[in-house]
Amino acid sequence: MKTLSKNAVIGYPAGIITGVTYGLNPLFAVPLMRNGVATESILFFRYLFAVLILGAFLLLGRHSFKVSAKQAGILLALGLFYSSGSLFLFEAYKYIASGLATTLVFLYPVLVAIIMVFLKVVPSWPVWLSIAATFGGVLIMTRSGSAQTIDPVGVVLSLVSAATYALFIVVINRSKAIAGISNTLLTFYSLCVGTVIFLGRIVIADTAVADGIAGSDWLNLAGLALLPTIVSTTTLAIATRNIGATKASVLGVFEPITAILVGTLMFGEALTTNIVVGIAVATAAVTFMIAVTKR
Repeated sequence: MKTLSKNAVIGYPAGIITGVTYGLNPLFAVPLMRNGVATESILFFRYLFAVLILGAFLLLGRHSFKVSAKQAGILLALGLFYSSGSLFLFEAYKYIASGLATTLVFLYPVLVAIIMVFLKVVPSWPVWLSIAATFGGVLIMTRSGSAQTIDPVGVVLSLVSAATYALFIVVINRSKAIAGISNTLLTFYSLCVGTVIFLGRIVIADTAVADGIAGSDWLNLAGLALLPTIVSTTTLAIATRNIGATKASVLGVFEPITAILVGTLMFGEALTTNIVVGIAVATAAVTFMIAVTKR
């Protein structure tokens, strides 16, 4: 019997944890939104708490925070993409089930392939097949198959969130200027940008920073900062370095599965046959694309 390597023992659990923790976004975000907490306040404190924790980690490890002017510009763009992705996802929760919204964000690998075409990196036939199958899955998901209707605004917001995340990944992979920056420092600066952006939105709206936040809301904010943000990002780096980007990405299928389970079990969201079939088709298409192209 073949024994698993040390890398596999570390990498596979880390990849599963990445998908599961990111899929927990609705578990902490939906209660906050139902309590009337503004999206900007939720995201501001989520990013602020994550920045403080990551900053402390970097300081304790005596890591350098220094970056060049060119790197700072790219990190600013990454922060804009990262924060936009969060904003659009949370806005989508207002229109469609949280599980469905988070699942649609998982379409980002397909969007990455499309973006690469414009960068003159033409995908192979398995990628195009996956793109067609994935959007077929999305169409199936958006047809609820019951009296309940799915608001197209929520679907569009989720897809825009996926697109910004895809841009985030493309920039990271294509930019040589930030190649030497660690995942932790890159995430730290991206979250710093988001913190400033959401604080700015709060100031412009002329509302109290902690307006509507009370009691257990602070625990949900801490949960958002810790699990879907810090833990998910850290374990993704661990999985990628131990088992490679291909296998780590495939394990991301635990993200939509977790989100759907959270929505159904915790918030009583409808789980129609069309949604199940659509998720299965889209997930299978993305997994096939990653596995066959080995990217």
